[in-house]
Amino acid sequence: MVETVQVKPIEVHVGERGLERAVKHLKRKMATEGILRELKRRRHYMKPSIKKRKKAAEAARRRRKRVRQMNERPSF
Repeated sequence: MVETVQVKPIEVHVGERGLERAVKHLKRKMATEGILRELKRRRHYMKPSIKKRKKAAEAARRRRKRVRQMNERPSF
């Protein structure tokens, strides 16, 4: 069963700063929303076993990043 999700579209207003600035702002918004990553992920079929492996690797990467950030903080 396919689940549909209603989301608010991303809007960028082109003001007096120009179109190039608006495109740059749109790309930044899409990156923060995770849209580009989702598009890349959906581009090819991924077997469930590989999907599970990638999910575990991504969680490990986030865990390592969190540990690294905790070690870099100065302790007063």
